[in-house]
Amino acid sequence: MSVHNSNSNHISFATLAGFLVGIGLCVGSVVMSTNNYMMFLDMPSFLMVIGGTLAVAFISFEPKYVTGSLQDVMSILFAHREGQAILKNEVGRIIRWGYVVQKNGLKGLESDAAITVKNDTFMLFGIDLVTAGYTGEEIKKILASASESAYKRAHMRSDVLKMMAATSPAFGMIGTLVGLIIMLGNLNDPSAIGPGMAVALISTLYGILAARILFLPAATKVNQREDIVLFRNILIAEGLSLLAERKSPRYIQDRMNAYISPSEHFLIDRDMQSKDRSGTPAGLGSGNRETIVEGREKSTS
Repeated sequence: MSVHNSNSNHISFATLAGFLVGIGLCVGSVVMSTNNYMMFLDMPSFLMVIGGTLAVAFISFEPKYVTGSLQDVMSILFAHREGQAILKNEVGRIIRWGYVVQKNGLKGLESDAAITVKNDTFMLFGIDLVTAGYTGEEIKKILASASESAYKRAHMRSDVLKMMAATSPAFGMIGTLVGLIIMLGNLNDPSAIGPGMAVALISTLYGILAARILFLPAATKVNQREDIVLFRNILIAEGLSLLAERKSPRYIQDRMNAYISPSEHFLIDRDMQSKDRSGTPAGLGSGNRETIVEGREKSTS
């Protein structure tokens, strides 16, 4: 069971800025220290570090996890869709479905979800469980297993990145040793010792930069994002189990709000009154306004 896609097409400017600033500071230090910039560019050292790191990754892990981890490195440059705001919207969506179930039953929920839920495999799986007639406790257990297994699979990719962060400095040292061996083989030319030593140390520099600016930060961010997705799935499992038990929308509101920050609580009396420019209740996405109003009257009568 995969979680729904948590990436968007919007660039994460904070991540991009952090990466560029990190690289910029290193490059700026070089520019201020020497006029011979080209000595810091060495293709054999680069191939030694990156090639060796990837080789160990493919030896240590299944190929799908390695390729997935490399995709995650690219994905951190894009903004993450999960967060406090999206959690509040998820609470609002479940509450609206509570009104739909009150008026039209589980068939109404199934019809509404077919229109409003797109490319969210976890949510669709949960809706199928609700409409299949499982009890709330059964739904919670099944979705907990699904979310936990998805979390473990995603965590495997971050483990790959952590291993690559630990391996790249080692291959940098290997490149340095190779350079030293070559340099010592040319001791008959003393003028080549200094430049040879500089080239040998570049491999270590590449290995440390790859670990500290690329692989380790990417692993940390992937972990953070998957923690957020896991929390979101736990919240969804709670809400869907309450729908299966036919709990009132106000009870659903209070139970689900207990999971999120008080500043982000979804309140029926407040948030179902405001509308966006299209006339849709704020935070709820598409839905039938009449169903919400009639369901609210039924829950308060």
